[in-house]
Amino acid sequence: MRLHSLHLQAFGPFAGRHSIDFDALTADGLFLLHGDTGAGKSTLFAAICFALYGYPPRERNARLRSDHAPADLLTEVTLEATIAGKRLQIRRVPAQRKPHSRRPGEFVDHKAETDLKQWTEDQHGQGHWEGISSAHKEAGKEIEALLSLNRQQFCQVVLLPQNDFTKFLRADASERRVLLGTLFGTRRFGRIEEFLAERKTATAKRRDEARADVMRLAERIQQAAGDELDPATGAPRPDDPATLTDQARLWATALHQQAATLQQAATAGTESARRLLDDCRTTEQRTRDLHRLQQTHHTTTQELTQLDERTDHYTQLSNRHDRARTARQLETVLDDAHTADRDHSLALAADTHARTLLPAEHAAQDANTLAEAAQEVHGNIGAAQALLPDEAALQKHTDELAALSKERDELAATVTDAQDWLDGLPQLRETLTARLQASRTAQEAGRELTVTLSAVTTQCEAAARRDGLLVQAAAADEVLTRTTGVLNEAATAYITIRRRRTDGIVAELADRLKDGESCPVCGSATHPAPATPQSGQPTAADEQAAEAAHTAAEQKEKEARQRLGSLQQEAAEARGRAGGDTPLADLEARRTELTDRLHQALAKAADAGPAEEELTRLQQQQTDHEHTRNTAQQRLGAIDATYDSLHTQRETLSRRLTAALDQHITLADRITHLTQLAEQLETTAKYTAAAARTTTDLRTATQRAEQAAQAAGFASPAEATGALLPDDDLARISEELTNWREQRLVLAAHLDQPDLKNAAAQPPAGLEHAVAELEKATTAHSQATSVETQATTRLTALATLSTQLDTFTQSLEPLEAAYRTVDHLHGLISGGSLSNQLRMQLESYVLAARLEDVVDAANTRLTRMSNHRFTLVHSDERAARGAKSGLGLKVLDAWSGHQRHTDTLSGGESFYVSLSLALGLADIVTAEAGGQALDTLFIDEGFGTLDDDTLHQVLDVLDSLRDHDRTVGVISHVAEMRRRITQRLHVRKSPVGSTLVHVTEAAE
Repeated sequence: MRLHSLHLQAFGPFAGRHSIDFDALTADGLFLLHGDTGAGKSTLFAAICFALYGYPPRERNARLRSDHAPADLLTEVTLEATIAGKRLQIRRVPAQRKPHSRRPGEFVDHKAETDLKQWTEDQHGQGHWEGISSAHKEAGKEIEALLSLNRQQFCQVVLLPQNDFTKFLRADASERRVLLGTLFGTRRFGRIEEFLAERKTATAKRRDEARADVMRLAERIQQAAGDELDPATGAPRPDDPATLTDQARLWATALHQQAATLQQAATAGTESARRLLDDCRTTEQRTRDLHRLQQTHHTTTQELTQLDERTDHYTQLSNRHDRARTARQLETVLDDAHTADRDHSLALAADTHARTLLPAEHAAQDANTLAEAAQEVHGNIGAAQALLPDEAALQKHTDELAALSKERDELAATVTDAQDWLDGLPQLRETLTARLQASRTAQEAGRELTVTLSAVTTQCEAAARRDGLLVQAAAADEVLTRTTGVLNEAATAYITIRRRRTDGIVAELADRLKDGESCPVCGSATHPAPATPQSGQPTAADEQAAEAAHTAAEQKEKEARQRLGSLQQEAAEARGRAGGDTPLADLEARRTELTDRLHQALAKAADAGPAEEELTRLQQQQTDHEHTRNTAQQRLGAIDATYDSLHTQRETLSRRLTAALDQHITLADRITHLTQLAEQLETTAKYTAAAARTTTDLRTATQRAEQAAQAAGFASPAEATGALLPDDDLARISEELTNWREQRLVLAAHLDQPDLKNAAAQPPAGLEHAVAELEKATTAHSQATSVETQATTRLTALATLSTQLDTFTQSLEPLEAAYRTVDHLHGLISGGSLSNQLRMQLESYVLAARLEDVVDAANTRLTRMSNHRFTLVHSDERAARGAKSGLGLKVLDAWSGHQRHTDTLSGGESFYVSLSLALGLADIVTAEAGGQALDTLFIDEGFGTLDDDTLHQVLDVLDSLRDHDRTVGVISHVAEMRRRITQRLHVRKSPVGSTLVHVTEAAE
């Protein structure tokens, strides 16, 4: 990625429009951003990140809009850069508030905008910008795909903000793996591991299903074997997969052989029980036949005796049958007399009932008089029907007057309500206006509180860091005091031992003398009086041990002093950001107060929209109420005139109908009453004539019936009627007499049969004993048959299940072998297998080789920066607690000869080691065929932690980047940086916003 230009406006501390020509700024490969604290140096890098990804470097979405910018100037960032060989223009506008175009003093929401374009040339060589996307997500995905880095990775490798510079150096293996995998394109090796993991899971699933099938089939075999066999011995177990194949087949075969032996024994028992059952059945059938004949002879004799006992009853029944047949010949004459009597009774009852319904003046009149009265009533009905239209008109007028009266009342209420609302309108308008003004005031207060709260929040964070660093510094001071004491003691011990050894060096030399050998001091071959060592004389090993202890104590004291100095420096920086020594509790209380005030202001400001909408609705409601009141008043005048006219017409019709109603409510009631009276008069006249006619008919029919009954031998018609029987009863009696005679003849003939006589002469048959013996034989046969059936069923089931078990176990064996193979491969590649002693994953193994290249490239610069003291070392030693290995980093300290963890480096050491690592990473990624070229690197602060000599060494390394077409941009307050770097961008701050000035050595 190479930057060409950056245009920003109203962004962060930059209130106006500003442009940066990176082509000119990066001409020397190295440029510097410098300026006062808070001027906005880091904001430029934030603008680059925002242009590329739509978000600033930090996770939280910081406030992007400048507080100093004019209200009508939108916050906007435009970046031109070449990424993966494509020259792109990226323009982004964050969501923000802007002035209303038609309502001064009001603001509206402006939606976020994104515009991604690419520079293209046509066939004639003419270039132009061609739009790619205007969607936020689509543009972000396109840029991320071209860079092959997400926002976090970009900030970790390319854009190194404050406090994040050493993140890659101190990252764990998993974090390095993600970043390096993205940069070097080694995801295919991870996919191999994923493929094997999926294959292992799928194979395990199929194997477990096959195991479950074998176990389910084994359970079915156990159930089929039952309690008579021994199915538990040698049965397969789920906790021992080795029993699920060969052992399972042997177990099933043994059960099948046991079942075959039991089935043969059951078949022999069933055949013996069957022969006994056949003999019992023959005996039982002969005894049952004899018992049946004896029972039949006894039952027939009893039935014949019972028929003879009812001879008198059937004689009386025969006499009754003969009288009924004689009375049936008089049935016609008797029915006529009965019908005449019934008709006469009905006619008298109807006449009596009809007269009870008539008015008193008509109750005693004869049939002719009643008919004349009915004709008179019909005339009155016609007169009443003629007045029905007048009655309908009266009802219509009454209904219309009621409706008009109701509408008149409603209109009067409407006029009153509308006027009452209009009278209260000024008070409502005044209240809403006050609400709107209060909301707008709260909006302005909210903007001011937001700025203040942001500053106080920054102070709180710095104060918390200050307090924590002070605690650490106090602890570091105690450590320094202890290490200083240890150093003093080690130095004293070392000096004492060295002095004592020097004093006793003569005895040590004398101890080495041998007779005949020359003395190294005097040269004599004789040694008449050599010195002897004193008691407790220290040796050379004692002196070396004391020296090593002194050196170690000195190193620890130095590290403790450097640690204390680093913490004190960081605490001082944090104190400056916190605004001094103001207690954290006071700052947090201030932040809480500002937060509460901001929430209150925002709550009030949120009422602006509803208040404005209610004012608009209030104006519309005023128009509606005025229109309602005027319309109701006009309608009320028209209704009053109509009401008076209808009232006069109703009074005239009411007087005309009063006389015709004759105290009835309506004409319909009057007509109904007259109609009913006419019908009653006519009906009564008809019933009176019918009663006179039936009296004559009754007298004639009665005389004929008495004469016919006496002639037939009955004393009266009533006696003849009593002798009559219905046809069904007469037929039933005749059938009953016939059946009685026929049954006697049949029973007598049945008793004369020879087989019944012979059976009656024999002793009683023993049927119960024969039946009991048959039941015993039947039960025994059923039990034997059941045992045989169960044995046969069990044998068949075991044969079938054993065959299925063979099939299942044969299917399980290759699955077990396949799972063992894929499990071993997956464990080996994923680092989980014991065979992989380093617990290194395949992708980590590949990346470890790349990391070794990165370390080699980093060490070429680190050696110069650290004056040959530090060297990065790639570590593939096994990680603790089972973690994956292969991507570890350590630092070899040439002064001590030991490898150190990266988190033991001081602030300055961490800075230039991380810088070397970042530069080495960029070199290797650029050289890697599948990687994305990282030819731009940004560093935000960190140079202030370097001493003068180290700073010169680091700057020499950065100067050397110009020979490799590499661009590095740095931010620093260090004066030496401004003297060494010729291309600089000076950021100046002022009360109205920051500005940018491109400064070169020639310009100065």
